[in-house]
Amino acid sequence: MPTPPIPSVLNAFLIKVVTQIVNPIILLLSAAAFVVFLWGIFEFIAHAGDQTKREEGRRAVFWGLIGLVIIFGAYGIINLALGTFNIPRIGPISKIAQ
Repeated sequence: MPTPPIPSVLNAFLIKVVTQIVNPIILLLSAAAFVVFLWGIFEFIAHAGDQTKREEGRRAVFWGLIGLVIIFGAYGIINLALGTFNIPRIGPISKIAQ
């Protein structure tokens, strides 16, 4: 059985890394940033009379949005890099697995 060429082995490895490591990490970080964002909105609205709690809520909303922007920016950069090396882009896990 001949040894597959190095680029195909590297591509297969990178595809597995992206689908089994990068995708779940992006998903978890996105969910965490969204929860922080929602918690900040809750704090801001629920404690409208308390200035310190409102400030805490405003900071949580701000950092939740910053987290989402960073995560989706990383997602875009990863897809750009994958497209440059002709590796399938990040998509839904069920789509990649087929």
